[in-house]
Amino acid sequence: MSIDKSTVYRALTKVMDPNSGKDIVSMHMITDLKIEGDNVNISLELPSLNNDHKADLNFACIGAIQEVYPSANVNLHLISKNAQAPQAPNNALPHVKNIIAVASGKGGVGKSTVSVNLALGLQQLGAKVGLIDADLYGPSIPTMLGLQGQKPKLQQVYGQAKLVPIDAHGISVMSIGFIIEPEQAVVLRGPRLSGIVKQFINDTIWDDLDYLIVDLPPGTGDIQLSLVQTVPVTGAVLVTTPQEVAVVDAVKAMNMFLLPSVNVPILGVVENMAWFTPEELPNNKYYIFGEGGGKKIAKLSNSMLLGQIPLVQGVREGGDKGSPIILQKDHSTAAAFRKVAENTIRQVAVRHEVLGPTKVVKMQ
Repeated sequence: MSIDKSTVYRALTKVMDPNSGKDIVSMHMITDLKIEGDNVNISLELPSLNNDHKADLNFACIGAIQEVYPSANVNLHLISKNAQAPQAPNNALPHVKNIIAVASGKGGVGKSTVSVNLALGLQQLGAKVGLIDADLYGPSIPTMLGLQGQKPKLQQVYGQAKLVPIDAHGISVMSIGFIIEPEQAVVLRGPRLSGIVKQFINDTIWDDLDYLIVDLPPGTGDIQLSLVQTVPVTGAVLVTTPQEVAVVDAVKAMNMFLLPSVNVPILGVVENMAWFTPEELPNNKYYIFGEGGGKKIAKLSNSMLLGQIPLVQGVREGGDKGSPIILQKDHSTAAAFRKVAENTIRQVAVRHEVLGPTKVVKMQ
């Protein structure tokens, strides 16, 4: 019986990439496949040849093909993606096109609200989106997406347990809120915080994504540094209110990303609680926190104001009920969040045209 190439490819979809937990076919790791009689010759590309699972991959490929063609002689040739280039830090998420950090200088400005609605807005525009709740001290995203009490499943990949994100409204979500009890306080030092962030990246099975949104805690601490040292961050979205005390702290967050040693571009600024609008007076605007804060940061960061989000009761109610405001398509604030998503897509495209590929940060 002759060996059919398409059947071999289907068989190889059972072989998992040890890094992502996805199959090697969908991860485009097979660079060449030749069939000569009973010989099946496969070239498999790895980020590095210093891979602990080379033997596992070899036996898995042989087993998958011989399950269909018992007489096949399978020869696996491993090649390194960086074989002809200087060694650089490996991208832990090669199948994620863009990683966007959502940051703020201080708490209480609605950063998690922006993260959730931005992720859902990108999904509504046709993108494949994931969301990491990296605010480990105050994980609020499970509540905002109605996922309280849910636990991520575990999947074994070559003997290693990997986390499977939870689906919410079409986006994949991972949060420490799925792992700890709701009332449990998170009391962790820097190395443990870094370990959890890396686990959400390295030990989680993320699908092929157009955007992975990372909701960061306020400030400029260990979690922010761990993120940029683990994955190449495409850019940052800064969240502030118009209030001067929020703007001053947002500038500090901006300056952290723009440090020469970090060098993560600012995609834009979201001004939350830009004005107050009562539900019974939808055309009235009351600037209770002042004006101009978002534009000020956008100018300082040489970026743009992605959008202004009004302070309305529906945003708070949607977050508390696990049904974010952007899901109410006829709501005026949903339109404001969709504009933020549209502008973010535009800014990411501009960022790729103007700047080179992002790199994992090396810091002492």
